[in-house]
Amino acid sequence: MRQNLQTGAGGERLRPVDLARAHGLSTQAVRNYEEAGILPAAGRTRSGYRVYTPLHAAALGAFLALLPGHGHRMAAKILRAVHQGAAEEAFAVIAASHAQLLEDRRTLHAVESALRDLEPEPAPEGRALFVGPLAHQLGVRPATLRKWEAAGLVQPRRDPRTGYRLYDEAAVRDARLTQQLRRGGHLLHQITPLIAQVRAAGGLEPLAGTLHAWHARLTGRGRALLAGAAELEAYLRAREEAGRGSRAT
Repeated sequence: MRQNLQTGAGGERLRPVDLARAHGLSTQAVRNYEEAGILPAAGRTRSGYRVYTPLHAAALGAFLALLPGHGHRMAAKILRAVHQGAAEEAFAVIAASHAQLLEDRRTLHAVESALRDLEPEPAPEGRALFVGPLAHQLGVRPATLRKWEAAGLVQPRRDPRTGYRLYDEAAVRDARLTQQLRRGGHLLHQITPLIAQVRAAGGLEPLAGTLHAWHARLTGRGRALLAGAAELEAYLRAREEAGRGSRAT
């Protein structure tokens, strides 16, 4: 059942277009956000037109501020939890985003540490290595290399004549980086995204050149989380004040 017409401080009433224009949105987007629970339910005129208040504007501002740090799905989940009276659930989502950012920072630091300690040693003269020589070079057992392969960390090709594993320069690189990260105490499932970063960058050298941008992205996410938290706090305070005002009347 729709709530009765609400007014903000001073009796201010806002049309959907007022909220939309303030943020460069369409009126349909505002209606969609309301229907999704991102905004509180709007009041209605006797003719059935939606009427919003400054509280709705604050909710929309909070949602849009949460988007850069949390993404659409999580930001929507936070606002829905608030409107359902489940503040603890909203705070849990926020905490999860911060935890993910912390894990991403650890990933970056692990890559940087491994790159600092890793001495380039490609396959000699560009020739691929068999599993035995590579295992000897790394000081591990051949079974260890096969375990890393099963985990997707190393991708040797097969000799078309013998079927033996052949480790080209990229496979040697991944094996050495895996070994370095294992020495640093990382588990195989933790190393997987790091190796993926190296492959996506096209090797160690290109990856080293992207570390600054990687830092910048994480810093940007951190600031976005702070900005979103500030807007959400302002909205929560506005809701509390509106609740006190309605009880007083």
